[in-house]
Amino acid sequence: MDFETISPSDLGGALRGVGVNILTRDAARLAAFAVEVFAIRAHRVSTDFALLEHDGMLIQLHADVTFAAHPLHALLPESAPRGAGVQIYLFGIDPDAAAERAEAAGGMVIEPPADKPHGLREATILAPEGQAFTAAQRL
Repeated sequence: MDFETISPSDLGGALRGVGVNILTRDAARLAAFAVEVFAIRAHRVSTDFALLEHDGMLIQLHADVTFAAHPLHALLPESAPRGAGVQIYLFGIDPDAAAERAEAAGGMVIEPPADKPHGLREATILAPEGQAFTAAQRL
């Protein structure tokens, strides 16, 4: 699938399984953060929308303005942090490398890289608006 040229209706019709959509003030800014910190791919990047691709999975980023008519819009906090209670795992990404890049990209490491009893090494990083991403690799 060519994410740069597929129509929105064809993209929507092709989605399967579980979808992740992150609301953000600036989709381009959050996409740049994800690319810089987690070394994943971004497609169709604009201030209003972006697609993040990691290991065959898609994460959609939508700017708040694109959700103005959606009931979730009224629930968004005026200021950071955003996304409390949601942790987005990015499996197969080196947590040590992601943690090293996070601060320079405007993020905050809230859980430094550590080996976990469930067989993963993880680091949890807050994006500039407060969304929590966890880079995780098998031990």
